[in-house]
Amino acid sequence: MNFDIKPIGYLETPFEAVAHMPIQPSVIASSRGKAVLYDEFAAGLKDLDGFSHIILFLLHKVEGYALEVVPFMDTVPHGVFATRSPKRPNRIGMSIVNLERIEGNTIYFCGVDMLNGSPLLDIKPYYSYFDDRTEVRNG
Repeated sequence: MNFDIKPIGYLETPFEAVAHMPIQPSVIASSRGKAVLYDEFAAGLKDLDGFSHIILFLLHKVEGYALEVVPFMDTVPHGVFATRSPKRPNRIGMSIVNLERIEGNTIYFCGVDMLNGSPLLDIKPYYSYFDDRTEVRNG
């Protein structure tokens, strides 16, 4: 089964190359970016400004994938689904960023770990009630 995915907008960030971007949003929490929605999707932003964090995108510059990868800050290969490696079969990236404000069809956020021009596939609010976990294992 194949799916067609249409971007709803794009990201504007200070990072033009994979080599210069942080590996997680929390690494440079003060870095700022924008999510610009195409006009036909702007109405979907209603009430999003009530949330402090959102989950964003597409890893559009990643080519190919590997089922086993050596993650950043590690020396041992792991299955790609047990990592946050960008070399994924469907190139879907998810980052929890801090929503600062919304103006028109533009979301301003900080905690940027994505490339400039990345296609925006969806936006979901971070709900601490549902998303926060206290009993976790970190591989």
